[in-house]
Formats: sequence, C-alpha cells, structure tokens
Amino acid sequence: MPALAQPLHLKLVEDQADDHPSTTLSMRQQVGQILCRTQSLSPEALTQALDIQKKKDVRLGNILVSRNMVSGAQLLAALSEQHALPIADFEDYPVDQDLLDRFDAEIYLKHGFIPWRDSGGKIQIALTDPARREQIQDLLPDGFGPVEWSISTTSALQQQVAITRQSELANRAENICPGKLSCRSWARPLGRPLIIAVFASLIALGFLFPRTAMWLLFLWVMLNLVAMSVLRLTALVQQFKSWIRKRKLRISPQTPPPPSIEPLPKVSVLVPLYREGAILAKLIDRLSQTDYPKELLDICLVLEEGDKTTRKALQRVRLPSWMRVIEAPPARLRTKPRAMNYALDFCFGDIVGIYDAEDAPESDQISRIVAHFRRVGPEIACIQSYLDYYNPKQNWLSRCFTIEYAIWFRLVLQGVERMRLPVPLGGTSVFFRREVLEELGAWDAHNVTEDADLGMRLARFGYRCAFEPTTTYEEANCHAIPWIKQRSRWLKGYAMTWITHMRNPRELWHDLGPKGFLTFNVILLGTLSSFLLAPAIWSFWLLAFGFEPAFAELLPATAWHVLGVSFVGSEILQAILGVVATSGKGHRNLIGWVPTMVFYWPLGTLAAYKAIYELLLAPFYWDKTKHGIS
Repeated sequence: MPALAQPLHLKLVEDQADDHPSTTLSMRQQVGQILCRTQSLSPEALTQALDIQKKKDVRLGNILVSRNMVSGAQLLAALSEQHALPIADFEDYPVDQDLLDRFDAEIYLKHGFIPWRDSGGKIQIALTDPARREQIQDLLPDGFGPVEWSISTTSALQQQVAITRQSELANRAENICPGKLSCRSWARPLGRPLIIAVFASLIALGFLFPRTAMWLLFLWVMLNLVAMSVLRLTALVQQFKSWIRKRKLRISPQTPPPPSIEPLPKVSVLVPLYREGAILAKLIDRLSQTDYPKELLDICLVLEEGDKTTRKALQRVRLPSWMRVIEAPPARLRTKPRAMNYALDFCFGDIVGIYDAEDAPESDQISRIVAHFRRVGPEIACIQSYLDYYNPKQNWLSRCFTIEYAIWFRLVLQGVERMRLPVPLGGTSVFFRREVLEELGAWDAHNVTEDADLGMRLARFGYRCAFEPTTTYEEANCHAIPWIKQRSRWLKGYAMTWITHMRNPRELWHDLGPKGFLTFNVILLGTLSSFLLAPAIWSFWLLAFGFEPAFAELLPATAWHVLGVSFVGSEILQAILGVVATSGKGHRNLIGWVPTMVFYWPLGTLAAYKAIYELLLAPFYWDKTKHGIS
C-alpha cells in the first residue's frame, strides 16, 4: 500500500492557533510549559525557540520539531493535553471506510481531517489543527450526526487517506491535467504494420515525384534554418541589452525596494526518485545545505511503490525532520509527472519546487527564489534557476553538454523570457505558486517532457516565468548511449507537446498571440526538425567537396548555394552563442571546445529518430536516465 513513510516527520499540528506568534506571549508558552513540565524540553531550549519564533513568525511546534528540540510524539502529547483532545488511535480502531467515503480525498488532505469511527452514536473526527474545528464543522452536511474530536499528526492522517483512498488518488494523479490539454487524449501506440505502410507510401511518393519531394524538403530545411537563426539572434541581442542595463545600474545604482514584512511562505520541494540508491546519501547531504528556515521547508522524496533499490538506501540514512517520503501507488503508467501529481496533494507548501536526484543546488537558492516571488506580481507564476553541470571536465561529451546547457539556459530561454514569450521550463530547479499550479491541472502525467508542456500551459493561461540567477549543478551525461536515451525522451516530449497544443491552432493563436504562437512552433517543432533534417543538410558537404549525387540535379545550383550559405551562417551564429554563453567566470575554460560542437549535434539526430520511433510505438514510455555514473 502507498505510504508516507517518515521517521515521525509529524509536521505536526502545524497550524495550532495557540502556537501562533500573533497570540499573546502567555498563550504561546502553553505548549512549551507542558513540554518543560514533562521534561521533554529544557527551559533554555524553549527560550531559544521563542526567540526564533519572534524573528521568523513561525509556529512554535514547527521550530521545536524541525530543530530536533522535541520529537514529534512528544509534541503531539503536549498538544493533546493542551486542547484536551484524545490522540486518534488508527491502529486499534481502523478507519471506517463508509465514513471516509463521504468526502473526496482531496478535501481531507486540504483541510486536515478525516471522520474515522462511530463511537456510541457519535462520529469521531481526527484533525491536525484544533483551530479549524469551526471551519471543518461548516464542511459537514446537514444530518451528519453529533461529532467528537480527536487530534492526529499530519503524517498519520495523510497515511490513512493514502491507504484507504489509493485508487481515487492514483486516478487523480493520472488525469488531473484537463483532457484537452493532455496528450493522453490522442497519443496511442500504433501497430508496426501500419507504420511500415505509411513510411513505404511516403518513400514511393518520393520516387514517383522526386523533384516535388526535393523542393518540399528544401523549403522545410530553409524555413527551419531561418527560424532557428532568428531565435538565436534574438537571444544574442537580448543578452547584449541585458549587459548594457547591468552596466548602467552599476554606474547609477538604484535604491533596492524595502524588504517584505510578510511572513516567509512554506516551501515544498518534490524530489522524484526511482532506483536512485547510488546517490541518495549525497542527495540528502546536498539538500541539507539549504539556508532556508527548516521549519518552513518540506522536502518530499517521491518514490514509486516497489522501488526496493531506493527503499534499501533509505534504510541506511536518517532523514532530518523536514524531509519525508511519499510513495506513489503502483500503476501501468510510471512517469515522473504522475508521481509529482500524486505527491502534490500531500504537500504543505505555498510554493512548490522540483529537484532531481542528482541535483546540487546552491545553498541560498530557495531563499533567493522566495525573495524573487515576493518582489514580483502574481503574473509571475514560476521562477526557473540556471542548470549547470558539476562534471564538465570528465570528457568531451560532458564538455559539449555543458556548453549546450549554457547556451540554452543563459541565452536562449532568458532571451525568450525577456520578450515575455512562452518558455519551455526545465524539469528541475523550477518553483511555482501552488495555487497557479493547481489551477492549471499540475503536470500532464502522460507527457515525458512535462516541464516544457507546463511552460506552454502557463503562457496560455496568461502567466509568466522569470529567471533567478542562481545555479543548480547536475550530472552531465558523459556516455553516448545514455545521452541518446535521455535526449530521445526530451525530443519525444517536444513532439507530444507540439501535437497536443496544435490540435486547435486557432485557439493556441488566441491564447499566445502571434509572437507567442511563432515562438512555440520555433522552439518545439524547430528543435525537433533541426535534428531530423540534419542528414538532408549534410548533403551540402557532398557538393562542397566535389561529389555530385544523383539527387543534386533535382534542385538548381542556386538552391544548393543558398542552402550552403544558410547552413554555414547558422553554424557560425551557433558558435558565437557558444562563445558568449561560456564567457562567464565559471565556463571560460570551455570556449576552446565550442568549435567541436559540430561533431556533438549528430548524436541528437540519432536521438530524434529514436524519439519518432517511440512516439509511434510507445508514446508514454519513460526511458529513465541513469545517475551516479560520473
């Protein structure tokens, strides 16, 4: 059964009114006094916790548990005594399924309660926050019956919901994204005979009408080269404008805005894991370096049920109280976005972020992300960090991968964002306003590049993405076969995202506007086309070196010259972007490797054809990237 296993990460009754800083000092000390009286907490530790509470406007119980001043069980006992409520005993008195069926699981998780047993004609309701009794009472239908209250930890209550409502939550995780915006409503595996017949027909038409086919191919290649070059040139221009603005600010610095007086928000970070036993200990150590207040942090390690490899590794480590494990129930569909959709219902945060298993974010990243959210308006629904690699010097492939990421995240995507155009998000180190994430239907569980798809949906709903110049370091794929597998999944997802949103081009045009519509097509279709068309572009080199294949006469010499000039110009522009992207302090040692990128891109062609093959035969197959091989 799915579980939310954690060593009493009780995140306890975290919304206790009596623990809130807005109440009087004497009221705030009640729980502390009980803990001191039972010798669970020393007076010195209580004083320290109260000082922290005054500075950070955080509930006392969260501080005590997150800083290991008391255990979750000790705090629960003190809260039970404070509110004169019994502790819900789910082991001796199992949850009554008929009672639980009266509400959707989403309601229980959102409001923190469950009706769990009938005791002598009175319905026992376990809740995590006694201050919400009136609010929960209003949710109950007329004739619900007399109620008695009991108190529970958040983790114990969520555990019961996960166990008893497994099917409902699993179905919700797969289908929360609206059908018209999800690839699940069209993507179906095709039969091999049908695919062979289609490709055979196309080849036959090419032989029957070779000149027409050659002109169509030429026009497609030229359109793609021009579109991608315009995108890169735009990114380059935007980068130079950004440098000029920064220079002006250094000359005439502006007064920074006053710091926000609002309390810091709770932040949940989803970390999807699957067979990651080799790097789990390093991951926990890296995430523990964050400087964001631990009492406001909710790190969720999201596992697939049955993942024995990661489970075994978890048994060898001790999770801090602000980290916990959430297990997604078994299903035929096993993808990262499905697991994140499932975990989202169990999160505590107002801001929800994502890290991957191999990530090493800068220690102040979450703090900077939160500060950025507080500076901008609600139209900024997500903030993306830079992605970089901590093993760029391992071999040639890792160097080229690092150069590519520098171009993509530090130039292209930022150039697109500065023009307020749709941004295909990265799959990690991206943070969302939770209410917007839920409004959009979270992630498409069936899309293997859920990040790019969600970025486009954000734009369609009128939201924007911003960038915060803080970096998360990852492991560069440094071996050819794993690289091709990973890139084929990304390109397959680009194809799925393009088809999904282009099913109604008129509506997409209306949602994104003309510039956004063109950007969407250039980034998604253009990127895929660049790799698929590469063999046709390489044919130019046959002519350049004096070879004249039979197909050369199908186009006039002028067309071949135009193709050659366009291709060379595109490669020069790409090289310029590589030099600019690696001119920063951390990447200058890679500038000399930029010219070798011409030998790097052909790997993408292999990945693109693999992606099309899988799109037709196994659209939802997730070709997992293996980590820890660096």
